[in-house]
Amino acid sequence: MKVIACQTPGSFELIEKELPVLEPGFSIIQIRRIGVCGTDLHAFAGNQPFFSYPRILGHELAAEFVEGDVVGFEKGEALTIVPYFYCGNCIACRNGKPNCCAAIKVFGVHIDGGMAAYVSVPSYALVKSGGLSLDQLALVEPLAIGAHAVSRAEIKPGEKVLVVGAGPIGIGLVLFAQMAGAEVILMDTNEDRLQFCRNHFAVSRIINPFQQDAMAMLKEFTSGDMPSVVIDATGNQKAINNAFAYMSHGGKYILVGLQLGEISFSHPEFHKREAILMSSRNATKTDFTHVMDAIANGQIDPLPMITHRLLFDDVMSKFSELSGPSNMVVKAMIDC
Repeated sequence: MKVIACQTPGSFELIEKELPVLEPGFSIIQIRRIGVCGTDLHAFAGNQPFFSYPRILGHELAAEFVEGDVVGFEKGEALTIVPYFYCGNCIACRNGKPNCCAAIKVFGVHIDGGMAAYVSVPSYALVKSGGLSLDQLALVEPLAIGAHAVSRAEIKPGEKVLVVGAGPIGIGLVLFAQMAGAEVILMDTNEDRLQFCRNHFAVSRIINPFQQDAMAMLKEFTSGDMPSVVIDATGNQKAINNAFAYMSHGGKYILVGLQLGEISFSHPEFHKREAILMSSRNATKTDFTHVMDAIANGQIDPLPMITHRLLFDDVMSKFSELSGPSNMVVKAMIDC
């Protein structure tokens, strides 16, 4: 079967591999859609934390069941997977947080992923389609990242929530913060993405700090209070550090984006706010179910996120075109 491997930063190779062999506790699935994640783009560029080469990328997946020792799945049935494979024994797993397992293996990041015709995955990772389309299924994972962070933020109806970063993860944060009843403000330096979110996801309060006075606009949007919840989805060190100043007194700051450097902020300013700082990593199967129910019930429509499509055979020649703001890519989908 055909497999696309990222051999070194900036270099893909099309290779032939044997079909996966069924093992106890695992299932074989056939890949039908692969969403291109920021993690994939960072890995290709060579600046993704917790990463080694060579690696087969791809963890935002829609697939069909082939075979396995799992009950309730039929051959050819559409599905997605929770791509965070956990040990089940560490303190995080014992406390119901397999999304931050101490020995976690994220499919397509720590271990080889879904840019292949067929893959073997733990049967516990399979998630039934619930009637969603292949495109919708491939969007569940990135949306679940946002849903998980919003859950951790414990947003109350009417809260002023600032989302920093208007990419796919930021869009998920916007959608689920809106579902929680928040008044959402979206900040990004990419004007095209801000307008995209205004047009497709009903975000009326947007800020471009390159073009506007961010502090002044946040005060205007919050009647001087500042946002009580700030969520970063940029993974940009400067943006992360700057956003500490955007919190209200008694506020929360949730880091979803990940970068390689150190966080730096004023301790007195943070302390006087009695602020809460937390990270949000991956998602749980409960988050996946929440996302899928929201799509199925028509509470959210994520399909406008898909702005670009390419075939599996075109990945090697066109993947490099998916990064960079000038290409106006929000979410690229690979058809297999």
